[in-house]
Amino acid sequence: MPGRFFLTDPVSALTDVLGVDPGAVSNEPARANIAPGQEIIVFDGNLRRMRWGIVPVGRVNARGRPVMEQIINARSETVFDKTAFDGVGRAVIPVNGWYEWTGEKRRKTAWRIAPKGGGFLYFAAITDVWTAPGGLEVPQVAVVTCEPNADVAPIHHRMGVLLERDQLDVWMGADLDAAKALMVPWPEGRLSIEEALQVNWDGP
Repeated sequence: MPGRFFLTDPVSALTDVLGVDPGAVSNEPARANIAPGQEIIVFDGNLRRMRWGIVPVGRVNARGRPVMEQIINARSETVFDKTAFDGVGRAVIPVNGWYEWTGEKRRKTAWRIAPKGGGFLYFAAITDVWTAPGGLEVPQVAVVTCEPNADVAPIHHRMGVLLERDQLDVWMGADLDAAKALMVPWPEGRLSIEEALQVNWDGP
């Protein structure tokens, strides 16, 4: 599942592909290291910024206990069944790729995963709004994950649900069953996976 993202193409390239106005994200810089808890670009029909990580305040798990942790990834197998995700919206996180890690602590290897030939990947995501103390509303987002394909399986047991450009409206549409049908591993052979070098992991 995505540990960190990178979005290094200019926003203008993304708006050309999506056919939308950049709006509030027109000044977004290239980012080689996007970590959970930071704001990221999200597409829900428009481009906007949301915090990566859902704080499900007031929600409970299957045992009726409060869900306290920040959720950055949600399992496709249960995302639309758990009470912790009641009422969430659906959106897409556009990126140029993501990072995963293998190995033991302090000896980990970072892997850079991107589409072969470049361009964008579109992660299926769920959205919510957290009302912070004082009444501030914080839009937030989490990635939907599934079983990995054969490309990703050697480095991680999960991967984000990736969508084709022409599937974005289906994922965000009113037909939940049609959206659920998209929650499958990305076809094999379409990702470039290489060791990530010269990335500052302490900041964007």
